[in-house]
Amino acid sequence: MLQALGLACLKGDRLLFRDLDLSLDRGGILRVAGANGCGKSSLLRMLCGLSAPEAGSILWRGKSIRKQRDVYHDQLLYIGHAPALNERLSPRENLRFACASAGDAASPADIALALERLGLTTQAGLPLRVLSQGQRKRTSLARLLLAPQRTLWILDEPFSALDARAVEMLSRHIESHCDAGGMVILTTHQEGAFTRPVQCLDMGERG
Repeated sequence: MLQALGLACLKGDRLLFRDLDLSLDRGGILRVAGANGCGKSSLLRMLCGLSAPEAGSILWRGKSIRKQRDVYHDQLLYIGHAPALNERLSPRENLRFACASAGDAASPADIALALERLGLTTQAGLPLRVLSQGQRKRTSLARLLLAPQRTLWILDEPFSALDARAVEMLSRHIESHCDAGGMVILTTHQEGAFTRPVQCLDMGERG
């Protein structure tokens, strides 16, 4: 359903990668691995349509994502490595704003339940600036509980700053999403706690 064909990426005058192919079907998880600086985050941004490859193409259901931007983005949820959150707002307010901006229907009860599942009930009304890195990360990841209709999740280092319990919970939720026909691409230095086979694209081995 998602294909990348012959992708190349330049950063300044440095070639990060070229001739990169990948394919992911419904129900699949793809882990993108490799050392810092090898182009993992750049690849994710390309797959989201946030930047254009130097060469190659990205297809969604057999058609270029450039020719169906709105359709593709309606099916996509991207969470970057650095949480895109407002430090002055609370987790509850951040999620309400993020869902409204993306056009995802989420009631106050939905948001409260998502924060509860991530162990953030006590912090739900506090300004984000007083939260720990792990709590901020969990606030960002709560978006995954509020957008089940988005087929493709692209996650940059989702396990960073999480304790073992949170890694386990997130791994189970990713698998549940895939069981329902979703698909997930993630970068991580950890392997998570998945109970199913995970495809791996090692960017380091391409060098």
